[in-house]
Amino acid sequence: MLNAAVQEALNHQIQHELYSAYVYLSMSAYFESANLPGCAHWMRLQSQEEVAHAMKFFTFVNDRGGRVVLEALAQPPVEFQSPLDVFQKALEHERKVSESIYRIYDLASKEKDYPTQVLLNWFVSEQVEEEQSASAIVGLLEMCAGEGPALIMLDRQLGARERDDH
Repeated sequence: MLNAAVQEALNHQIQHELYSAYVYLSMSAYFESANLPGCAHWMRLQSQEEVAHAMKFFTFVNDRGGRVVLEALAQPPVEFQSPLDVFQKALEHERKVSESIYRIYDLASKEKDYPTQVLLNWFVSEQVEEEQSASAIVGLLEMCAGEGPALIMLDRQLGARERDDH
């Protein structure tokens, strides 16, 4: 049975993950309107991955005899300055998600909730990957100044991303 404080934190994390999906879907829409279909595709897959993360938490709470309580989602940002701005915001967002997971891990440790710690170990590793991926794209956009032929090549590269079902 889940501790009430851990259950509340996990429910809040479900909201964070679903909001992340919403953020990435909004970023995808921005890229569609900017005629960057590869970037749009990358963000759409990122959105789907975030829904899968939310469902991992959802299933875990239920499997532990807890109660999932869904929280409202805020409207995501819809205006961005450039492709670089979008990926910088994505990186910043992933860092916030990482901090949220670390806080839950600390709580689970304090409560001696070992199953939750095991689940969160997977998410800690996943966040390293998420931050690295966004950071690498930011670096590439900075190198090409986010425009011209290099941007088109990067767009094609991002469009080649395949779905990664975690």
